[in-house]
Amino acid sequence: MRLALGALLLISLDGVAAQAPLRFVISDSWTMPMVQLERGKPTQGILYDVMLSLATQVGVPAEFHVLPRGRVENAMAQGEVDVRCYAAQSWLPDQPDDYLWSIPLFIQPDLLITRHAPPGAVNPADLPEQPIGTVLGYSYPTLQPLFDTGQLQRDDARNQEQVLEKLLAGRNRYAVSNQWSLDWFNHRLLPEQQLQGVAVLQENQIGCYVRNDPKIPVQSILRTLARMKMSGEIDEVVRLYIGGEPAAVDKPQTAKNRPGQDPGS
Repeated sequence: MRLALGALLLISLDGVAAQAPLRFVISDSWTMPMVQLERGKPTQGILYDVMLSLATQVGVPAEFHVLPRGRVENAMAQGEVDVRCYAAQSWLPDQPDDYLWSIPLFIQPDLLITRHAPPGAVNPADLPEQPIGTVLGYSYPTLQPLFDTGQLQRDDARNQEQVLEKLLAGRNRYAVSNQWSLDWFNHRLLPEQQLQGVAVLQENQIGCYVRNDPKIPVQSILRTLARMKMSGEIDEVVRLYIGGEPAAVDKPQTAKNRPGQDPGS
């Protein structure tokens, strides 16, 4: 009898272990349409929907850890979280070998934007000395040489939405935004009020990466993400929030499309 009870206990414990949550990291600088945070917890958004669907299809609960931008990479390295989404390999040149990447899931252009677009494209190098709206902690490789010389100065806000609000209010003439955030922000504005993109600074191939830990169903996660992308599920989530057709992930980068900003994932 005692042996039977022991066997039942082991089976029960195995079942609990199989249901260990998949721990996703979310930067507290994310805003819609990526993620809506309410009282420190995600409730909706493109990335929230994708991560929740991923965990459901893998067959484990989802657990979301909202952290300051500066703690995200360290949390992955210390094993506090398992999966980081909305990241690009070019942002992490010194990444350890014990991470495995998904296929590219999104193409995300980073744009120089303004309230009143002049005719034709704008070359940032031709702009006179002035502040540019940026997000605290994000890197902008295309603009960095201009920041280094002082021709342009960073005017940091805590998140992308605040950058757009400052531009709309006339605090800056130009700012930087990813395409999703710009589209989401413009949806609430009249056509004549909408912010305009005047230059593509870079295009980023975005995916997820997973800690290569035997306790994590790594291959199942990567296969599921690939299936979600190939089936059109991920693109449909993007359309749900911002409409239109997501950019193709197999578009080749040009010399101008250098690895881009780290959007705080």
